[in-house]
Amino acid sequence: MISRKTLGSLVCLSVVAAFIWITFGNGKVRYLPYYLPCPEIFSMKLQYTEEKPIQLFPQLFYQQPRLLAPKRQDVLTVTPWLAPVIWEGTFNPEILDSAYRPLNLTIGVTAFAIGKYTRFVGRFLESAEKHFMKGYRVNYYIFTDNPETIPDVLLQPGRRFVIVPTKKYPSWQEISMRRMEAINKHIAETSHQEVDYLFCLDIDMVFYNTWGPETLGDIVAAIHPGYFNVPRSQFPYERRRSSAAYIPDGEGDFYYGGAVFGGLVKKVYEFTKTCHMTILTDKANGIMAAWQEESHLNRHFLSHKPSKVLSPEYLWDDRKPKPPEIHLIRFSTVDKNYKEIRD
Repeated sequence: MISRKTLGSLVCLSVVAAFIWITFGNGKVRYLPYYLPCPEIFSMKLQYTEEKPIQLFPQLFYQQPRLLAPKRQDVLTVTPWLAPVIWEGTFNPEILDSAYRPLNLTIGVTAFAIGKYTRFVGRFLESAEKHFMKGYRVNYYIFTDNPETIPDVLLQPGRRFVIVPTKKYPSWQEISMRRMEAINKHIAETSHQEVDYLFCLDIDMVFYNTWGPETLGDIVAAIHPGYFNVPRSQFPYERRRSSAAYIPDGEGDFYYGGAVFGGLVKKVYEFTKTCHMTILTDKANGIMAAWQEESHLNRHFLSHKPSKVLSPEYLWDDRKPKPPEIHLIRFSTVDKNYKEIRD
């Protein structure tokens, strides 16, 4: 059904078109009168869903980018599907801050402190307050079965700490597989109304250097530090055809770590929902993927490519020596006795 206003606009356009054709068609240019019956069409402003004002870059002085002289020639900086791979030297933090700060974003972080893993919360949060998204609003969502053991950590203005009570399961494998479900449920019930972006991180890790807006993207994955320099034939993908996480030989881009993923909160919701469903499919068939939710994460990112890939700078391991390609370590797993903390 065409509205009266739309019909009026169409009639108006027809009148204008006819008038211009008559006026210019005979070769004589005449005055176009102001009283044509449709002035509103020239001042009409269209409203788009989620329209945001354009953010103009302030005056910045920085070294000119050189197309023929990239700063990093020793590493891959863009994937075959044109997703950037983030390394030190591939971005200008000042330019990114000038673009993202005016948006008044809130960044969420989920981390699970189950059982003996509560011992890592203090150091995780203290290091995050020094290095993670400095100058931005941040909500830390700590999922735990033992809230009274979580230490108080002094937070900067605009940062929030939220304890999310959760159940402890009999094995660490079950805890690992249940993480996607818990994150998905929390997004649906709470965090989708509180944050713009959400990162899901392991708690037994520490920030050593700046983690900033260069990491923001629709859906973000991080390359596992143990497999960034080996052929895909050595990736520990799930190789059983009966699993929903199955990846055939000869396929795969990178091996992504389950300790770091994130993106727009709505995209993380969709991602965790999909992974949770494939985990349930395996469970119904009596299968546990080789590396639990990490196997399902890698299967998902094979067919649904991440829009941004974080280099191993953002997911390192304190037990490993730093190779020359890694100019600095931003976020790393701390050395620990896995058997002791998982018992």
